[in-house]
Amino acid sequence: MPAQDVQEIRQLVARRKRWDKVFAILGLLSMMVGVMTLLALIIDMGIDGGGRLSWDFFTSYPSRHAERAGILSAWVGTALVMLVTAAAAIPLGVMAGIYLEEYAPRNWLTNLMEINVTNLAAVPSIVYGLLALGLFVYQLDFGQSILSAGLTLALMILAVVIVVTREAIRGIPAAIREGSYALGATKWQTVKDHLLPYSMGRILTGIIIGMASAIGETAPLITMGALTFIAFLPPAPVESGFPYLSFDWLFAPFTVMPIQMFNWVSRPQAAFLENAAAAGFVLLGMTLAMNALAIWLRFRFRKRGNW
Repeated sequence: MPAQDVQEIRQLVARRKRWDKVFAILGLLSMMVGVMTLLALIIDMGIDGGGRLSWDFFTSYPSRHAERAGILSAWVGTALVMLVTAAAAIPLGVMAGIYLEEYAPRNWLTNLMEINVTNLAAVPSIVYGLLALGLFVYQLDFGQSILSAGLTLALMILAVVIVVTREAIRGIPAAIREGSYALGATKWQTVKDHLLPYSMGRILTGIIIGMASAIGETAPLITMGALTFIAFLPPAPVESGFPYLSFDWLFAPFTVMPIQMFNWVSRPQAAFLENAAAAGFVLLGMTLAMNALAIWLRFRFRKRGNW
């Protein structure tokens, strides 16, 4: 090869390496912007609301007096709403994802369903609030309850669960399916005994991340009529007498952490702003805990040899 051609190739390789370094630096800077923004937010809320974080703050009801106000009804309502959301979205989303990926015939109807599922993820959250107000609150007569709120948030993350399930199943090597079929397994046995166990890490990760995003939603819950001030708890789901389980809490009025924060931020007193910062710190901690759980589950399933 002529020396001139070798020199041109070396210059081309060096130029490409410079662009690789530039792209790596830009990527690092972009990541640092997000990390530093989150860190600044945590520090700011910790400075503003750190003094209000105490056991009394977690076990007290909201109050007109800022120094006595707490988040008991808010965090209990958030936990119950997310329980309903998980109970509704996880089985429906996983089963729908399995059907679309493994059982649905490839025709125009399936393509239409896939397009609609993809578009659902881009629908503004307030539209889900209007849907919940018309369907769950008025048509099905669930009222402005925990059940209505949980079903609303379940609809919001349903598309995410379906897409995550499909992508997780699609990522399983074809050799696993072929080996299962070669041994005489049916399609359902292949899905149940091979595809789902191997893809469970990714599915759980996507579900938890979807729920972590839903936990901070405010617009759909305000639209459907969630209370901004509530000084009591829903009925307990467990009773001392037979049948020991009670579902009255599903139809109880509620509030959640974001709405409680909105109520405090709208007050002119500085002490209520401190309460809002403390509640925001707690909500951010709950969100980060859910994301940490997703990372731990992903690592756990990978360590066990699952994809």
